[in-house]
Amino acid sequence: MSELCEAMGRSADDRLVIFTVDGLGRSHAANAGVYSALRRGLATSAGLMVPAPWARHAAARYRGEQVGLLLTLIAESDLYRWGPLTSAPSLLDGDGGFPRTLEDLWDHADLDEVYREAHAQIERAILWGFDISYLSSHLGAMERRSEFFGVYLELAEEYRLPVRLPSAKDQRNLGVPLSSLAAQAGVLTPDHVVAVRGGSARRTIEGALAALEPGVTELRLRPALDTPELRALGDDWADRVGDLDVVMDADISVLMQRAGAKPIGWADLRRAMGRRNGVHRG
Repeated sequence: MSELCEAMGRSADDRLVIFTVDGLGRSHAANAGVYSALRRGLATSAGLMVPAPWARHAAARYRGEQVGLLLTLIAESDLYRWGPLTSAPSLLDGDGGFPRTLEDLWDHADLDEVYREAHAQIERAILWGFDISYLSSHLGAMERRSEFFGVYLELAEEYRLPVRLPSAKDQRNLGVPLSSLAAQAGVLTPDHVVAVRGGSARRTIEGALAALEPGVTELRLRPALDTPELRALGDDWADRVGDLDVVMDADISVLMQRAGAKPIGWADLRRAMGRRNGVHRG
């Protein structure tokens, strides 16, 4: 039974699904894929990367969809670079962009600079007109390191936003009770998280729906349109195109109905947090 479902005014044995599409702002192809998934597909929420090169383009095409932030402190590609909004020397690698790896970030980042940069990304998204519904971080940079998680949780409390956390299995491997710490702070997070990796979108989503448990499950994909730009950005282009095919597939909608899955968005969690804290938000 799910306490989170009850906090949202639902039955404790409901099976609720958030279909999140990440990567908004990363490229023109990602923007096209994410907005297609939100407007004509199964997606109910999206993750925005504010420092990425196509974020302003994403803002110009925003129509009020449920969008949260992928707080971005990593630029993992060798050839496709982006960097901080703030003056943050500890968040730069040798060529002026964010670090390319989590280890480099974690080893060198100053936590005050991390807070200021993440805060600036949230404020920039709000300035652009986005109605932010949740927080996450690109490549899990803020969820998977305890001192960074403290900053992450502080921002969630400050802005009264729910957060994405690693799966229960990943939390056990990390050895940190992230879900318990979030709950103690009054910050809501989905009960279950299923992330698609390595081109296995259809198989992963079908398996998740077949085994769907009571509570709130987030299904995560990274859809993008098949374009020369996307193919030039990295070897994972086919995986992203495959994610778009899945999130646009009516057969997946049929599987959701058979599983008794009810689609929701991150804003449902945000509203539940607001009621708990006496804050009225849409």
